[in-house]
Amino acid sequence: MKKALFFLSLAALGVSCSNDPATGKDRKAIGNRAYGGTVRYNETEKIQSLYPVFITDAISSHIASQIYEGLVKFSPKTLQIIPAIAKKWDIDASRTVYTFHLRGDVFFHDDACFDGGKGRKVTARDFEYSFKQLCTNSTNNFSFGTTFKDRVKGANAYYASGSGSIEGVKVLNDSTLQLTLEKPNNAFLYILANPAAAVIPEEAVKEYNDKMHVGTGPFIVREIKADTSMLVMVRNDNYYGIDSLGNKLPFLDTIKVSFIDSKRAELEAFTAGDLDFVWGLNADAIKDLVSSQIQNFQQKPPKYVLDHTAEMVTQIYEFNTTRAPFNDLKVRQAFCYAVNRNKIIDGVLGGEAYGPGVNGICPPALKGYNINEIKGYDFDPQKAQDLLAAAGYKTIGHPNGKDFPTVRLILNSGGAKNTNVATEIQSQLRDVLGVNVDFVNVNFAQKLEDAKYARSDIFRSAWVADFPSPENFLALFYGGDVPDSTNKPSYPNTTRYKNPEFDKLFEAAKAAPNQEEANKLFLQAEQLMVNDAPSMFLWYDENYKLTQYRIKNFYTNAMRYYDFSEVYVKEDTAPKEGEKKADDKKGESGDGQDKH
Repeated sequence: MKKALFFLSLAALGVSCSNDPATGKDRKAIGNRAYGGTVRYNETEKIQSLYPVFITDAISSHIASQIYEGLVKFSPKTLQIIPAIAKKWDIDASRTVYTFHLRGDVFFHDDACFDGGKGRKVTARDFEYSFKQLCTNSTNNFSFGTTFKDRVKGANAYYASGSGSIEGVKVLNDSTLQLTLEKPNNAFLYILANPAAAVIPEEAVKEYNDKMHVGTGPFIVREIKADTSMLVMVRNDNYYGIDSLGNKLPFLDTIKVSFIDSKRAELEAFTAGDLDFVWGLNADAIKDLVSSQIQNFQQKPPKYVLDHTAEMVTQIYEFNTTRAPFNDLKVRQAFCYAVNRNKIIDGVLGGEAYGPGVNGICPPALKGYNINEIKGYDFDPQKAQDLLAAAGYKTIGHPNGKDFPTVRLILNSGGAKNTNVATEIQSQLRDVLGVNVDFVNVNFAQKLEDAKYARSDIFRSAWVADFPSPENFLALFYGGDVPDSTNKPSYPNTTRYKNPEFDKLFEAAKAAPNQEEANKLFLQAEQLMVNDAPSMFLWYDENYKLTQYRIKNFYTNAMRYYDFSEVYVKEDTAPKEGEKKADDKKGESGDGQDKH
């Protein structure tokens, strides 16, 4: 009888229990939350690297965000900057000196690289070491150019020499770190939330080099199958995070990531109950699923939850501006006018996007940035033909001039969608301009490598925001980092576009006194770049995401930023009123710490 009464009292308090596999003891969750369980999801491309400095793709970043943390991170709900290992920070009046005060209860993951296999406490010196890795000149380090380069005082000098210290990185004591910038930068805190700026232990780097994946995050990599068909992460029992109700994080025991390159197979796995969420579905697929399984959406509680979000993702075809024919502005503009984006969106994508129309690379999902001020390229076959003829080539309606050479497009499969789009664009360019485009599918790693070294005429690409600012998108066209020779890699500016006036506006925008002034300069820079047409901007992504109802606290956001630290699994009916109110009190800081 006493045991029965004990369980009744737990239910009355809204406490959920689960056995802790590490200790064998019960873990009890306050409120309508629960410990234990597994989240299973799929990626259509395989990870490229889990070494923070080498990460250049969204898939690797999704996983890295679970195993590493830095000074700050994003709120998965609002995308605002919230505390992580830094519990608070100060910015001086010049807006160039940032002083971070670190938590005292953060430990690296337990790993054989440490004495006794026990993860040690993180100090400010670990950040100094990590930032030196970020500023180290190596073949695969493309993060430096988008993070500390030209921003942190002394970062460029360290990158050039590879020795000494970074002038703008000072350890004041074990729990205080000071970063000094060359000049004010409105995006600096966003940049520090990037996985590239995460803290990593020197012991793990010495032991495993760039194959290491030891961090401080809520989950630990347990297994990566040899054929990379599955990655498994398990809960970090020493994670510092506590939610607003006082629950120790994370809730989940396991995250399992599969790598199936077919969206159809992925959706079938979801409806079979083998995946807990899928994203990137087109409107037609959603319509068919809702029609065939309407009861699963309407029952109370529903089996599936559907979210629809405009994303900070732009789909692009990049021109190689270093050689003919795309070193000619008229040719690039002709291609941009020759493509009917609405036909691609409606006929190929099933409405899973919206077209740029008169816009550029920055997506409308960026708040406070009016992309409608940018004049881009509408579908105009006559103008496209006239431009190609003006460049000296034969085209439909202009029989004089030389034959246009067959050009090569490189793309990665992306679950067949990229191939279908390429086929449609190939057909449109042939019909409008009479030109031939051959395309070849390669894996993502090869496509990225070919783009860096300008090994084709056109490259399929996409940019998923690292942080919610026009700076992150327009950095793709900054010419200051482009090498003079194609024997050296160029990233993220793989078009190798150079315009000194664009660079001047871009740099001025980064140093603007506030975001409003920055946006005015970014708009001028973007219009200049759009006029020069180094890329063909095709559409902005919309995200239809299906989630199993039992997955709680998993937010959809415009950056495809994942944070599973507060996600939990709850096989329940609708929550009780008191429990619902308790959940509604959840704070935005993720760990209950003060915000800056």
